[in-house]
Amino acid sequence: MKKQLHEAIQYPDEAFPYIMYTHTNHGSIPAGRGVNDLHWHEELQITLVTKGKLTIQINGIDYDLESGQAVFINKSVLHVVTHLTHDGEYVSFNFPEKLLAFYSDSAMEKNYVLPFTNSFLLSLEMKGDTEWQKQILQTLWEMKKEFEVKKNWGWQYEISIKTVQLWLLLISNISLSSEESSKYNRLQQERLQLMLSFIHQNYTDNITLKEIADVAHLSVSECTRSFKKSIHMTPYYYLVKYRIKKSCELLESTEYTITEIARRVGFNHVNHFIQAFKKQRDITPKEFRKIRNNK
Repeated sequence: MKKQLHEAIQYPDEAFPYIMYTHTNHGSIPAGRGVNDLHWHEELQITLVTKGKLTIQINGIDYDLESGQAVFINKSVLHVVTHLTHDGEYVSFNFPEKLLAFYSDSAMEKNYVLPFTNSFLLSLEMKGDTEWQKQILQTLWEMKKEFEVKKNWGWQYEISIKTVQLWLLLISNISLSSEESSKYNRLQQERLQLMLSFIHQNYTDNITLKEIADVAHLSVSECTRSFKKSIHMTPYYYLVKYRIKKSCELLESTEYTITEIARRVGFNHVNHFIQAFKKQRDITPKEFRKIRNNK
């Protein structure tokens, strides 16, 4: 199965659509999208740094956060943690907007949820500089504890109440922008998601820059500009990087020859594959496989 940019979150309990992931450089509990894994999802997300420091990239902007700081990420916004200190850890709370609405077509949904989740607001960092931010950060630590201990009777209410209080604090302290630049940011997100998804689905083929651009109805130059602005690399570099990532999975999990793997991830010539691999990983595919097999 090909890994898509879009993350469909699997909740531990579908009757309570809420999940807290704990991420380190070694992986995620429960299994999820962690460090260096660009993705988006329909849920709202609040990420709290619990140890060390991290850099998270949201719509091409890098946010540097330290332990005790957090960031809100709106639904359907591309994001990736690009750096986490050696012993770093962060937790991500993911939940659907409907949790904040109480029920469909409610006054809460119409006045306090959809105007914000459907807005051009992509993210908001909370560093604890103001009283309301301190309150939100304190609430996030409390929620983290509740997810980690034995779930007492009524714990779903506790989490829901805290989340709604946190949301009210958040929306009371931000002003929604309707500037053209904000609309452009949201449109840029949507186009980029189309182009990245196309790469993820077709990386095994000999795809061209024009085909990538066509998916979002852009010119080649506009497509390149969009990639550079949002994820700081060219479409071609992203394609090669993604192919190398997929080749690592095959080197670890299969006995395919290096030539066969090169072909399977979209390289026409094995030499080109080896050169690209070495440029990105500082070792050859053969060396990579040897190291992994000896672990």
